Amino acid sequence: MFGLTAVDLARLQFAFTMSFHILFPAITIGLASYLAVLELCWLRTGRQVFLDLYHYWIKIFSVNFGMGVVSGIVMAYQFGTNWSFFSEFAGGVAGPLLSYEVLTAFFLEAGFLGVMLFGWNRVGPGLHFLATCLVALGTLVSATWILGANSWMQTPQGYEIVNGKAIPVDWIAVIFNPSFPYRLMHMAVAAFLSTALFVGATGAWHLLKGNDQPAVRTMLSMAMWMMTIVAPIQAAIGDAHGLNTAEHQPAKVAALEGHWENGPPEQGMPLILFGMPDMQHERTNYALEVPHLGSVILTHSWNGQLKGLKAFPRELRPNALIVFWSFRLMVGLGLLMIALGFWSLWLRRGGRLFGNRAFLKAAVAMGPAGLVALLAGWVTTEVGRQPWVVYGVMRTADGASAHGVAPLALTLLLFVVSYVFVFGAGFAYVLRLARKGPQRFDMRQPPEGGPGRERTPMRPLSAAEEGPDEGLPLPAAKGATGS
Repeated sequence: MFGLTAVDLARLQFAFTMSFHILFPAITIGLASYLAVLELCWLRTGRQVFLDLYHYWIKIFSVNFGMGVVSGIVMAYQFGTNWSFFSEFAGGVAGPLLSYEVLTAFFLEAGFLGVMLFGWNRVGPGLHFLATCLVALGTLVSATWILGANSWMQTPQGYEIVNGKAIPVDWIAVIFNPSFPYRLMHMAVAAFLSTALFVGATGAWHLLKGNDQPAVRTMLSMAMWMMTIVAPIQAAIGDAHGLNTAEHQPAKVAALEGHWENGPPEQGMPLILFGMPDMQHERTNYALEVPHLGSVILTHSWNGQLKGLKAFPRELRPNALIVFWSFRLMVGLGLLMIALGFWSLWLRRGGRLFGNRAFLKAAVAMGPAGLVALLAGWVTTEVGRQPWVVYGVMRTADGASAHGVAPLALTLLLFVVSYVFVFGAGFAYVLRLARKGPQRFDMRQPPEGGPGRERTPMRPLSAAEEGPDEGLPLPAAKGATGS
């Protein structure tokens, strides 16, 4: 199929399902923490605006949560269907880590999600706030275990190979491998930024449409404060993550920099802003370079140098063209986030944050930027790891199941069609909820009875209020975020 091998199709299938799935946990992590902050602000100030925003965003959270569960289950099955040899080799390490996610995050979220969604007229404010915090904690715990497993595949430690299988001998070393802290922080902050951009874009869109109410202004203001403070922090985390990657995965860094070979020591390393890496001729065409800046960024010295791609055998080099541009897309969007945050800070000084139409349009346009940057970062991470599925230990080709091209091509096509239909409908429903805008929530009003209502809920996602006759059908939430 188009010259692709069975291994290529297996990788594409996992990449496709991962790309859909990762969007939902990212927003789930960010929205869960945002809801906890909103409820805390309401408890401390008593302002109705925070209560209204909580009940506005919890509907979107519940739908997103359900879609994250469904998409995560599909990915888990692929370890057995498409990557059976990897599972046989590394199951002793990866299996327990994924199980720990279920034993911790699953029960934490499942145990308190119902209280969070339906407990306003059943439990006291303090207990309800505790439930919200525990659900938010559960999303972060889920990400911790998943990132622990992925980081071990990137920088494996704490294991021995016995009879052709990776056997854990030091769980502390397995979990807290060299890249784990950087990946966890980078992913968590990316989730917060993605959510802030989504929330900010929603508030800006309502203001552009003339829906200028206190709740809309508050959501935009909170999102822009998050952007202003956290986007520069993410840049610092990214720099530390880059130094760690240069130490443990130097071929990946050489590829994302389009760096093939070093010149004289006094020349240092240039930073290639733009170019077209050519894997066949081992060069980067049309390179636009800034002298010494690569040395400053990658080694924090004026003349420092790292290995170029020519220092690695051809068969051990990642695809530099893909990694080079995915990395630049991520960094470029990150710089735009920083610029948007400081633009909002400048507009606050003159009280123009909510009336500057150019800024509001920019905020709307940047709404999906966090998720796009997150996907670009994952492409950089995973493609840059190639040709290894466990870096330096097991090659990707050796971890794939022995399937033919035809069944993999057929199942990939089925995934594309079903995902576009199912999750496309889910995305459309989330946008529909976002367009409705915040409504006043009255805690003194008794809950309505009947199927699907707060008094006798038939399913967790009935918190979204609209039923099948009013909107698109909601997926049932069964389990953890699957992040």
